[in-house]
Amino acid sequence: MNIDKSKLLLYAVTDRDCLKGKSLEEAVEEAILGGVTCVQLREKNASAEEIIEEAQRLLKICRKYSVPLIINDDYEAALRSGADGVHVGIEDAPVAEIRRIAGENFIIGATAKTVEQAKLAESSGADYLGVGAVFPSPTKTNAIRITPKQLSEICSCVNIPAVAIGGITAENVPEIKGCGHSGIAVVSAVFGAKDIKAAAEKLCEVVRKTFL
Repeated sequence: MNIDKSKLLLYAVTDRDCLKGKSLEEAVEEAILGGVTCVQLREKNASAEEIIEEAQRLLKICRKYSVPLIINDDYEAALRSGADGVHVGIEDAPVAEIRRIAGENFIIGATAKTVEQAKLAESSGADYLGVGAVFPSPTKTNAIRITPKQLSEICSCVNIPAVAIGGITAENVPEIKGCGHSGIAVVSAVFGAKDIKAAAEKLCEVVRKTFL
C-alpha cells in the first residue's frame, strides 16, 4: 500500500467552479493549512497539458506540507506531472493496467459502489477506495447513493483503506460513524466555503472526533 491511511482522513477534491474568484493554488494552500491531508486535482474540462501544468503548480504547495497530490482519471497526466497518484472511476482505465504501467510506488485510488467492485480494485492493485455517494451530492447530482450499511460492507470486505464521499458536511459526518472508512472526501464542503481554511478546520475537528 502506497498511502498511509492517516493521509485519507480529510481528502479534498478540487472544483474551481466553487472558488469565488480565488486561484486554485490559493484555495489548496488554505485547505491544507486548515487540515486537509490529501488533495485530488479534478479538472473535467481541461486538456492533458493543462492538467499537467496545474498539477505541477499544486505539487509545489503539496510538497511543502507533505500532502499527497492525486490526479482524477488521467493516469498518464499524473505520471507526466510527477503527481503522487491517480484516482479512477469504474469506467476509467482498469487499475491492473495502470499498476502495470506506473509501477509499484504510484498511488492508485479506485471508486467502488459494490463489494464486487471493491474486491476487484484491491486484487488489481488499488491502494485505497473512494466509496459513495453516501449523501446527495451537489457536484454529482446523478451519483448512485449507497447506504451506511453498504458503506460498512464495502469497507469490511477489503484490507485497503477507504474514504467515504458524496455530499458530506461537518453536520452529517456523525451519521456514517462506525462504517469502517478511514476518512472522508469532500468537494464543496471545503472549496465552496467562503473561508476555506476555517471550513477545513471544522471538518478536520469533526472527523477526528468521529473516527479517531
